[in-house]
Amino acid sequence: MKTEILYEKLKNIAEKLELNVSEKSFRNTGIRIKSGFCIVKDQAHIIIDKHLRLNRKTEVLGECLCEFAYDSIQIESEVRDFLESFTPSNKTMEN
Repeated sequence: MKTEILYEKLKNIAEKLELNVSEKSFRNTGIRIKSGFCIVKDQAHIIIDKHLRLNRKTEVLGECLCEFAYDSIQIESEVRDFLESFTPSNKTMEN
């Protein structure tokens, strides 16, 4: 599967889990910022540095999404395999 398609499918999964995915510029912030999951004003977000390469953005989404219970969502086997490559032995965050 092409990286662009995988990235869009992962963003759709995040949306179904009620996670906001946004790309922001981390340059010129004056502080060290890393892409990933956060909660802002009681809203769950995955914030990704827009300057990352697409394959790294896809990995960030995979790393974040694997922490959530996505088993009830219909996901293509190739996308599920990608997510499971990041899955820890037990899922600690559930939506």
